[in-house]
Amino acid sequence: MSETRDRGDTLVALLSGPDQAGIVARVSGWIFQRGGNIIHADQHRDQEEGIFFQRVEWLPKNDARAEAAAFSEFASSIGMNVRLALSSHRPKFAVMVSKFDHCFHDLALRWKAGEFQGDIACVVSNHDTLRDAAEHYGLPFHHVPVTSGRKDAAEKLQLQIFTDHRVEFIVMARYMQVLSGEFLRALRRPVINIHHSFLPAFAGGRPYHQAHARGVKLIGATAHYATEVLDDGPIIQQDVARVTHRHGVRDLIRKGRDLEKLVLSQAVAWHAENRVLIYGRKTVVFD
Repeated sequence: MSETRDRGDTLVALLSGPDQAGIVARVSGWIFQRGGNIIHADQHRDQEEGIFFQRVEWLPKNDARAEAAAFSEFASSIGMNVRLALSSHRPKFAVMVSKFDHCFHDLALRWKAGEFQGDIACVVSNHDTLRDAAEHYGLPFHHVPVTSGRKDAAEKLQLQIFTDHRVEFIVMARYMQVLSGEFLRALRRPVINIHHSFLPAFAGGRPYHQAHARGVKLIGATAHYATEVLDDGPIIQQDVARVTHRHGVRDLIRKGRDLEKLVLSQAVAWHAENRVLIYGRKTVVFD
């Protein structure tokens, strides 16, 4: 994004709506007529649903915020839903984690290296295990125990923490608790989750042991948006690795964790860069 910043603040628009002739021309024409310069543009049409999707980034001639408001009105006039963002905006996000630390460390190191168009605002955990690690990265750490009969109180405290840190989305980096529907509705922010891709075949504990016992030849990881239905939200990214009879349970776990790190970090990067559009139970990712 450094080249973009050197040129000035660009606008990113994510559009979706019923497909119709001339949408691309009308969007590009609107930007051209107002003196804007398109930096990137991509589009997709869902053939079955007849829905059009587009991501367009441009350098406006006039004030970027004023142009965003004007473009929003234009998009509505042609029947398109739109989400707009400034290229200079770095959304804050919170990381939720339990005891497994591989995804947490990967996110923190990538953030430190400047790989995300966003910033980690805080770490929230139901265990105190990773406090020292979080503080080593300079991240505020909040220990919120989730005990039997106290989940509602824990979720209220988590909501307050996220509000205080002004986070715009949440990343579950192997946070081993189910988020309630009430929590998600009150949160009103996207939540990105990561898990192995064995579901629904090998649900529950020790999935890699179950997979090894069945002699699987592929293992994988899935990053998706969390919904009230466990592990059933719109998928952002997936990846797989091949395994053979020569790989033991430890090999499967190691390969699985590597995939989880890569898939989760990619999903976070795409979300922070405004590359993901949700529709129904699916996503369109402009990578």
